[in-house]
Amino acid sequence: MKLYNMELSGNCYKVRLLCALLGLTYESTPVDLLRGEHKTAAFLQLNPRGQLPVLDDEGTIIWDSSAILLYLARRYGGERWLPLDAKAMAEVMQWLSLSQNEILYGLARARAVKKLGRPWDIEQCQMLGKQGLTVLEQRLSGHFWLAGEQATIADIACYPYAALAPEGGVDLEPYPSVRAWLKRVADLPGYIAMPGIGEQACG
Repeated sequence: MKLYNMELSGNCYKVRLLCALLGLTYESTPVDLLRGEHKTAAFLQLNPRGQLPVLDDEGTIIWDSSAILLYLARRYGGERWLPLDAKAMAEVMQWLSLSQNEILYGLARARAVKKLGRPWDIEQCQMLGKQGLTVLEQRLSGHFWLAGEQATIADIACYPYAALAPEGGVDLEPYPSVRAWLKRVADLPGYIAMPGIGEQACG
């Protein structure tokens, strides 16, 4: 198994984290976004969108972090990380949608503005990110996990950019249930961290 990867990418980290929790080993192939390596002809053969991460599992090529989480969970995780029951699966997918909308366009982009100098409107990104955190807070104020009674890929999808929110100038202090959940994720057996995830996320 090979993962085309960048250490500072939260989307790549989602895949690394799930692999660690599943006990999966893989070869990491670094791709430098800042140098445009994701736009080379060779890389575009793997992912025509020119984005990370990309997973090559013995010739099965999967791109997009959510798609890779689904693939790994279903192939290697049984029902532990992605239940088969229709209602339970739909609950997981709701949170994957949040991760690809308010969290991505809010928290992830705010971080990219601050760390990578991307041209997005920082205040708009922060506002959208706070909306996403509010949705998480509402759910987590009464539940340990985002979907069901145990951690699923819903939690893995939403975790990285929530934990990295301070790097985008978004304070986690107003979200106590989110902060408690970040620590629960960090306490999962096999958990690995990434650069930028502070003590409030790691417990």
